[in-house]
Amino acid sequence: MKLENFQYETDDGNIINYYESDNDNPVLLIIHAQGTNAENYSDVVKDLSKKFHLILVDCYGHGKSSHNREKYNIVSLGDDLIDFIKSKSDDKISILGHSSGGLISCYIASVSDVCDNLILEDPPLFSSSGEKRFDYYNFNDMSTVCHNFINQDEETDFVYYYFMNQYAWNFFPEDKREKIREKSGKSALKYRKKHPDKPLKVRFWPKKFMQAFQGLNEYDPYFGENFYNDSFNCNIDYTDLLSNIDCKTLFMKANITIGEENIIMGALSDEDLELVVGLIENIRVEYFDCGHGIHLDKEKDFVKSVVKTLEE
Repeated sequence: MKLENFQYETDDGNIINYYESDNDNPVLLIIHAQGTNAENYSDVVKDLSKKFHLILVDCYGHGKSSHNREKYNIVSLGDDLIDFIKSKSDDKISILGHSSGGLISCYIASVSDVCDNLILEDPPLFSSSGEKRFDYYNFNDMSTVCHNFINQDEETDFVYYYFMNQYAWNFFPEDKREKIREKSGKSALKYRKKHPDKPLKVRFWPKKFMQAFQGLNEYDPYFGENFYNDSFNCNIDYTDLLSNIDCKTLFMKANITIGEENIIMGALSDEDLELVVGLIENIRVEYFDCGHGIHLDKEKDFVKSVVKTLEE
């Protein structure tokens, strides 16, 4: 299934880049996670398009959408996407949001009436704001790397900088870590110099792991900075926000583990999920035995669960 590429211009002149399928099925808008882009869902597009009219957007600061730092927050992104949705459909639609895209999806469903089927793919509700964010992987990985990159002037290639400074180095044996990092870094640098416009590939690194680098060529680290300094959330009270969601909701929950220094490797704890369930009246939870990118790790199960929401 080939999607057509379009661009929508907002009233204030910003661009929302999006991809759309050509069919008359019910509309499903997909909002990707931080650091990726709409193309991150390419492996499930064919199967999803059998049941949905797909619209996949690039968030601001990602892909081909505007890189306007003033828009890197849940309210600006959410409000502009609400206007975009209204321009595309007079009917209520399904909205699927992954991670930070899930936060934006919650905002849209809470403050507008454009959504009647909300699908949340492991969003960091209650865990990406305030002091609690310090205990989670995203803050210690992408957010901190973005902050440090912005505040240095030695390296200009963010993709290479992220590779060399990612939290994932903590997963390697301490006595071999620096040697592996140095050797892998040389491979990464060589590839970046030869293929600066392609997703990063590093010798001996699994293709599955390198999917995290797929959208980084067109990613603005100032987006991650807004998670670091907590301005992305605009001081929103998520208790009130979730309480105002009245459409049917599917929460897709991935695994969590505890890393070094008690860092939580995942989007949100089981306790926070219980809080979410208590706030959204019409919600159902499905658990997936995989990592944060459910649509990448469990493609068939993911598609099956999303399609099932049409039958409920």
